[in-house]
Amino acid sequence: MGKVVATDRSALDLRDNDAIRQTIRATLPDLIVNAAAYTRVDAAEAEPELAMQVNADAPRILAEEAARANAALVHYSTDYVFSGALSRPYREDDPPDPINAYGRSKLAGERAIASSGAAYLILRTSWVFGPGGKNFFSTVLELAREREELRIVDDQIGKPNWSRMVADASVKILLRWSSPSGRIADAMRDAGGIYQLCGPDHVSRFGFAQEILALYARYASERHLAPLRVKRIIPQRSAEFPASAPRPLNSLLSAEKLARAFAISLPPWREQLEMAFEDLLNGLTR
Repeated sequence: MGKVVATDRSALDLRDNDAIRQTIRATLPDLIVNAAAYTRVDAAEAEPELAMQVNADAPRILAEEAARANAALVHYSTDYVFSGALSRPYREDDPPDPINAYGRSKLAGERAIASSGAAYLILRTSWVFGPGGKNFFSTVLELAREREELRIVDDQIGKPNWSRMVADASVKILLRWSSPSGRIADAMRDAGGIYQLCGPDHVSRFGFAQEILALYARYASERHLAPLRVKRIIPQRSAEFPASAPRPLNSLLSAEKLARAFAISLPPWREQLEMAFEDLLNGLTR
């Protein structure tokens, strides 16, 4: 059983390249997992240098140090490396063409890792949600407690993925490569690369919000939770919604490559959403 060294922002600032190098060299890891990122999509338009620092420069340093230590690197990327102009789900071999600063910074991170010489696994995912933190799921519930009316875009489609499902799938992949007699980097060097990790079906932002609110209403009735204030949810086109950064209208990713390579697939998004609600409500009622 290996030792896990977990760092948060207070322990390791990804804007500090020297600190990243020192931490890895002091730790001597077999495996580095980078789940951190600058994810404020609109703010990245005003501070693209900071987005690049966290999403591109830091992964480059992590990859260089992984190569130096013969360690494996797992890194998470995004559907936003694509413009959304295609009418089908994006595959791993489709040319990236991001349309906002956040997407450009994440693509730069992917390319820096791929050219580093490290053994790496990049997992692109989309619409990651879960209780806590800033994401669509928690934001919809927060706003629904405060407002009687919500306006949600209905022309952006994607595949919602519960953060715990993403983590569980990542572990299953890594377990296939782990061996008491060898380093995981050796196995990853042969079978790593870029894979897309997501569920099989899709929904619009508006449809996702509707289901979140409907599930909350059901659970509120069953478990006597406080009702939400919201009374109306109104569909809106992206062009009508004020945002600094343009979003892809089609955020669909194909996970066929992952299924072929590892026989791993995530459940449909509604099942994932129900599991996330159970996790949230179990915490509220314990």
